[in-house]
Order: sequence, then C-alpha cells, then structure tokens
Amino acid sequence: MFSLADVVLIVVVAFVSLIVCGGVAMAIAYASHSFHGDIKDLASDVLVFIPAQIVSYILTVAFMVLLIWGRYRRSFLEAIRWNPPDAKNASWAVAGGAALALFSQVASGLLQRWIPKSLPIEQYFRTPSAAYALAVFGILVAPLVEELFFRGFLYPSLARPLGSVTAVVLTAGAFAMLHSEQLAHAWIPLLLLFAVGTVLTAVRARTKSVATTVLMHMAYNFTLFALLFYATQGFRHMEQA
Repeated sequence: MFSLADVVLIVVVAFVSLIVCGGVAMAIAYASHSFHGDIKDLASDVLVFIPAQIVSYILTVAFMVLLIWGRYRRSFLEAIRWNPPDAKNASWAVAGGAALALFSQVASGLLQRWIPKSLPIEQYFRTPSAAYALAVFGILVAPLVEELFFRGFLYPSLARPLGSVTAVVLTAGAFAMLHSEQLAHAWIPLLLLFAVGTVLTAVRARTKSVATTVLMHMAYNFTLFALLFYATQGFRHMEQA
C-alpha cells in the first residue's frame, strides 16, 4: 500500500497549500480593509488564518483521496482503515478522549513550574469570537485532518518497515512536533502531547480504526475547550485561563 514517499508528498502539498492559502487570505483581508491592525498581525489573526487553514486542509485531503485512487485504485476510507466503531466502542472512544484531556490538564497543573507562563498559542485567544472560532476548528476540523494524516497515513507507512512499537513512538513524536512552535518548544507541554499522541496511535494500532481515533481526538479537544470555556466564563475573561 502507500509508502513513506507518499507521506512526504502529502506533507509537501500541505505545506505549499497552507502558504498559498495563507497568502491569499492575508491579501484579501488587507485589500478589503477588513483588518485594522498592523499588517504583521494578520498572520496571527484567527479570522484570517482559520479560513485559510480550512481551505488548505480541504485541498490536502482532496490530494490524499486522489493519490490513493490514482496510484492504488482503492477506496480512500478502505485504504486508511477508516472502519467506523460500533456504538459501544464509539462511547469508549469519547470517554477515553475526555479522560485523556483531564489527565493532560491535571499533569499540566502539577508540572506548572516547568511550563512557560506565556505560550505562543495564547495570542490567538484575543477575543471571545476568536476563541469560539478556534473551538469550532479545534473540535470539528483539526482532529479529522490530523488523524487522517498521522494515524491514517504516517503510522501504517512506518509500521510496515519498522514494526508497530517503533511506528507508534515515531508517529506520536511527529504529532507532538507539529504543535511545537505553538507551545514555545517547551518540553513539558510537548511531552504531554507526545503521551496523547502515543495513546491515539496505540488505539489506532489496536482497533485498526482511524474513525475511532478521530472520535477520541474530538472528545479530547472538546473537553479542553469546555474546561477553558468554564474557567473564563464563556471565553470572556481569557486572562483567567
């Protein structure tokens, strides 16, 4: 089936599409005068970069589908092992994702002294509208696309030549590194994200179901945003987070 060369090709397409879509979104926002800040702040404006990232994700997933069909003549969902779980396993996936988020929050609290007081990702939560947009994106969009790539493509491409254990570790490491810049390359947040990635990839290896890890990932992100929503009184007081 697909190989690491296919994975590299997907990464290149994702990177190029993100750059192009981001540039177009910034140009449109600047030309329409809908953005009133400094042009340097455009790249970090949620209402600019989230639409650009969504379009980039759509293009990347479309490329994934075309790659599988054009090169291997197979159904996309069959190739990546989508395999929807039954109701019982779906419930366990949602509960597991929520538990993983609670564990992550507790661990972050216990290890707070080793975590920077300010992380780059926090700059995106400037207003309630930005926080709501990030919540929708983080719950419904990002988990789907990230799971398609990491657990749908990367893990099996590594597992075939290297074995499941090594593939789980490498996939989890790549998953953590994707978010490294947002977390200021701080080792504690990255270690916690590596643990989350390890669980998600282990579940994928065990169940052979990417749909299950998508549910887990969505539940994980939903729980984190729900906790943030509660702590900030409806995203109105982000300084309390």
